[in-house]
Amino acid sequence: MGKPIQGYAGYQLRINLNNCQTTIEPISLENSYKFLGGSGYGVKLLYDELPKGMDPLSSASKLIFATGPLSLNQIPGGGSLMICFKSPLTGAWGESRVGGDFAPDMKRAGFDYIIIEGKSEAPVYLLINNHQVEFRSARHLLGKKVSEKLSLLSNELGGKEHSILCIGPAGENLVKYASIMYKSRAAGRCGAGAVMGSKNLLAVAVTGDHPLDVAQPEKLKQILKQAFSRIRGNPNFHGLQDFGTIGDLPANDDGGDWPSKNWQSNSWGEGEKLYNDYSQRNFIRNYGCYKGCTIACGRKVHVPDGKYKTIEHGGAEYESITAFTAYLLNTDMDAAIRGTYLCNEYGIDTISTGGVIAFAMECYERGLLEGFSVQPLDLSWGNAEILESLIEMISERKGIGDLLAEGVRSAAQRIGQGSEEFAIHVKGLEGPAHDPRSGKALAVTYGTGTRGMCHIHPLEGMAWDRGKLDWGMQKYGVTDPNQIDRWDEKGKGRNVKILQDGLVIPDVVGTCKFYMYAGLTLDDWAEMISALTGWTITGHNLLMAGERVINLQRLFNLREGLSPSDDQIPGRIKTLPTFGKYSGEPACEIKDFDAMLDEYYLERGWDKGTGRPSKEKITELGLTYEADLFESN
Repeated sequence: MGKPIQGYAGYQLRINLNNCQTTIEPISLENSYKFLGGSGYGVKLLYDELPKGMDPLSSASKLIFATGPLSLNQIPGGGSLMICFKSPLTGAWGESRVGGDFAPDMKRAGFDYIIIEGKSEAPVYLLINNHQVEFRSARHLLGKKVSEKLSLLSNELGGKEHSILCIGPAGENLVKYASIMYKSRAAGRCGAGAVMGSKNLLAVAVTGDHPLDVAQPEKLKQILKQAFSRIRGNPNFHGLQDFGTIGDLPANDDGGDWPSKNWQSNSWGEGEKLYNDYSQRNFIRNYGCYKGCTIACGRKVHVPDGKYKTIEHGGAEYESITAFTAYLLNTDMDAAIRGTYLCNEYGIDTISTGGVIAFAMECYERGLLEGFSVQPLDLSWGNAEILESLIEMISERKGIGDLLAEGVRSAAQRIGQGSEEFAIHVKGLEGPAHDPRSGKALAVTYGTGTRGMCHIHPLEGMAWDRGKLDWGMQKYGVTDPNQIDRWDEKGKGRNVKILQDGLVIPDVVGTCKFYMYAGLTLDDWAEMISALTGWTITGHNLLMAGERVINLQRLFNLREGLSPSDDQIPGRIKTLPTFGKYSGEPACEIKDFDAMLDEYYLERGWDKGTGRPSKEKITELGLTYEADLFESN
């Protein structure tokens, strides 16, 4: 093997489960420079290798574990793995991030990417130790919950330090929004767990001790020292460390950024009470998801007693808790903690699970579920007692759970009777726990997000126009958020384009986005990559790389049959809330989404009729080969 690229492990591992064969391949220098890594290199691989129209759950599908150049324990946020695939939930581009030590350990094993192809005849798990790969029987893991699988594998591997990814029963049963789990952290969205389950692959364990060749090690140390010093002085660092993401409950409820009762409102009025309940009863301590994390925004929680008694675990994230409280009008925090814990145990996305249950509750209220095996469940709003049963039914595809396991778009198509109007999704991905009626930039990010209705891939739009964060992006043309009104619509499309190009970069270089919230910028990431690789990388180079990645993901989606109509957002989330603090505030309505979308398309250089990047944009971004491949399909 030749000398690897400095700053990279230098190789990708291709695993064919059809015949249990492995191939070690050098990564491309050209593609590494153009797409960097993570979801950037991942989309390049999938775009080049997947046939148009392929069933995501067929043996022809591929699952990619992708690190970035900054997926290293010593890097701020460097415990980040991107998982890339065609989504079985949306039929479009799929990516999901998970925090933990798997990505740094994968690089120490000698690989930047693992490409999984084919389907095993029998259940297997993979053991990767440096460049050695073992295929081991996983029959004894079938049907086991995530913590049981991890315990069995840890004992089987002799207590050695391995990083392990696994699926739960939901992945085995091909629930369309099944997760891949790293301990209690989830690659939750878009159904990566179903893709892994469709391959009869139940787990992957990795360990290694390959050294990484760094171009300028002393310079990197100095850059990191300064970066960590600046992070620790940032108030957002302390906010995330002290309160975690769940600390946003009261402010988001008050600010109209809290989807409630299946998005009938953007505020409920229960946020402060629920947060106080959690603080007094459920919270134990904070923790970091990977070795070296200084923010440590994770929460160790439990339910100490009562009918929802639950052991200590990592949980109580803002998105998950909102999906099991405000979405459903559930005021019992113990039940929400229990519900999200069970989602992690079954390996199922908490956001989509809460979304489909909220949808089912509204269907139940309207009398639309006759003939769909609901009994004896009472799906009335706020009834927390049915959550455990529903999560199990979805994960095991029993009764109405089989319908809900397909996601709200598919469920609404089967139920009909007007239910499509309140099935909240974009491109088939259920809505996350932020409401665009709190700030109109979020509406544009929801519509144009390449993986669907997502709050953070590539960015949290509401954090700019409502939260007044700019992530150091003003120098790249982003408007000072203090100079804009969150409810204005003009200018939101233009700004979202630039913000997406910049905020996709953590997903590409392999870092946690929260470190940008704590003060790091594109220029910081560029300095780190330059020291690692010896390349001369600037913030402008990263911004261009981000734009290139988003445009290639766009081409991926267009090739799969998506069109500008798939950039629309649900009508319900444009309208005045039916209850809550903002039910009498007409300014929060989204009055002309199409105008914002037109502005965004113009800034992107995309054709309004077809949604395709212009020839000029393709040439500017160096995607001529990819555009030609698009035409040949």
